[in-house]
Amino acid sequence: MEYMSQEGYDKLVAELHELESELPKIKEAIAEARAMGDLSENFEYHAAKRAQGRLLSRISYKQKVLENARVIDKSRISADSVQLLCKVEITNLAMNRKMSYTITSPNEADIREGKISVKSPIAQALINKKVGDVVEVHVPAGLLKLRIESISL
Repeated sequence: MEYMSQEGYDKLVAELHELESELPKIKEAIAEARAMGDLSENFEYHAAKRAQGRLLSRISYKQKVLENARVIDKSRISADSVQLLCKVEITNLAMNRKMSYTITSPNEADIREGKISVKSPIAQALINKKVGDVVEVHVPAGLLKLRIESISL
């Protein structure tokens, strides 16, 4: 089961519809390539078939994610402790640098937008902690000490 926000769910549905709209174009490209003759040495045909395979694979993946998706109602989330869909402001104690992240599902994670996966080491260490708690996180670069400054929705 994959928990996600309503925005993430809607974005995934839109991506799926966009991918499905590309199917007729791929089928048309295959038909055009097939009409060119000998399929054994027809590069356009094989390229179109590979593109179709990649597209169908992506569609299938998105469908499976949506089948297992459960949308979380933000009104039921408490900001008392770090939870999925909470925005957390933390301070790296070694560098005295503030950072802000939103804990999201793996499908919604985007570091450029400040969204980290609930399955990431930092998020795993922060889950169920409260404001003022100091957590130690083992990351590939070493050990981080982080203090939770604020939690919001």
